[in-house]
Amino acid sequence: MGDVQGLVLHPRILTAVRKAKLHRYAEVLRFSSADLERLTHLSAKDVGHLVREVSEAVRQRIHAATALQLLLGDCPADLKVRFLSLGCPVLDEFLRGGIPCQGLTEISGESSAGKTQFGLQLCLTVQLPEEWGGLDAGAVYICTEDAFPSKRLAQIAQQFPARGLAPLEVTKKIRFSDQIFVEHTADKDQLSKCIQSRLPILLERGVVKLVVIDSIAALFRGEYESRETTRRAKDLQSLGAQLRTVSQKYNVPVVCINQVSAVVGKRRGNGNISSSQKVIPALGLVWSSLVTTRLMVSRTEHTLQCADGSPAVVRSLEVMFSPHLPNTTSYYIVDAQGVKGLR
Repeated sequence: MGDVQGLVLHPRILTAVRKAKLHRYAEVLRFSSADLERLTHLSAKDVGHLVREVSEAVRQRIHAATALQLLLGDCPADLKVRFLSLGCPVLDEFLRGGIPCQGLTEISGESSAGKTQFGLQLCLTVQLPEEWGGLDAGAVYICTEDAFPSKRLAQIAQQFPARGLAPLEVTKKIRFSDQIFVEHTADKDQLSKCIQSRLPILLERGVVKLVVIDSIAALFRGEYESRETTRRAKDLQSLGAQLRTVSQKYNVPVVCINQVSAVVGKRRGNGNISSSQKVIPALGLVWSSLVTTRLMVSRTEHTLQCADGSPAVVRSLEVMFSPHLPNTTSYYIVDAQGVKGLR
């Protein structure tokens, strides 16, 4: 914040504040009026005048907007929520713009549901100029369990210009595979070190504007014993806080791919036992409280024919919770070009 000495105040007040070593606005506002009187030896009237001037200076520095202005986009640029395109107009429309650049977005689902496909496609779309849905920068892809799917990325990148998301003269200038930084971490300590030390170097330089972690659950499922739930919860909260700080400080989307856990419930009826099975995102309520937007992907029993004649499984994309989206479901397929939404 600003310097108190830059305010238009009586020299007597400024001198008293300087002697009390209260230089910044925050240092003045963190004290009560009684404490300020004791520290500065000023009268209650002078302290009131000091607090009013500092508060007004802070208010002028902070941009504000109404909910209607935010909805219409008629607000200061730093208050507008930016979105990263998913690389598919159908899914972007479903998500009202794509992946938000503020907060943690989780993509959870069973194995082979298409979670990694979303992560890879986002790593390509982030490199497009902002006018075409990207952020004009690279991405960091952090692998925690499997090797990075470089062959699949190369396949999608090769066909990416043909999707028509941007003019060919724009996409031909981008070397998509050269702007994706891959990191492999074997445990939570390595992941934390990566987030705190190596990742900020790329973010500060503006080299990358997307972080993908695949997957977040792999580091927390086998490292703790059953009696260590408290330590596990604290480590999860610490990791979530680090990721949220990264997103807020650098205004970049952080996408966490998550596994699921099966929940089996049994009910008795007419002497018979029948069981129904469903899945929920892994890591429980502690992690859920840290996630801003949760998306669940799954395979359905339906298939359709792709343009090349090969069959493709229809998959669902469900919004579990989000601050700006209703709980709805869309459908998509995964083919050689990547993820494609269905109307």
